[in-house]
Amino acid sequence: MTHLAHVAIVVRDYDEAIDFYCGSLGFDLVEDTTLSPTKRWVVVRPSRGGPDAATLLLARADGSDQARAIGDQAGGRVFLFLATDDFARDHATFLARGVRFTGPPRVERYGTVAVFVDLYGNRWDLIERH
Repeated sequence: MTHLAHVAIVVRDYDEAIDFYCGSLGFDLVEDTTLSPTKRWVVVRPSRGGPDAATLLLARADGSDQARAIGDQAGGRVFLFLATDDFARDHATFLARGVRFTGPPRVERYGTVAVFVDLYGNRWDLIERH
């Protein structure tokens, strides 16, 4: 085993999720393959992540149990951590694109960080490590 390949995130709709992750966060659409009339294989990754970077598999909820998990996949905790090499640049870009942060950036022992929410309410850290 060499690396984590995909992390699945349950979404309400493929296209609205692609719009958010690729439009608001600037991710690249790696793959969008139709598997059936109701199911697609949709993979996105941070644009500067490189070919071996972990990707997000945008998985449309199938049934009420999965639908209940949309936006709360980690029980209200930060769910995903998005590393940056320039916090100020990416924070300003996200704000300009309408990404909602839950509070101001803070400098911690390990780096500069701010929590934002995706279009469904999942909490993310934008972090530049020292």
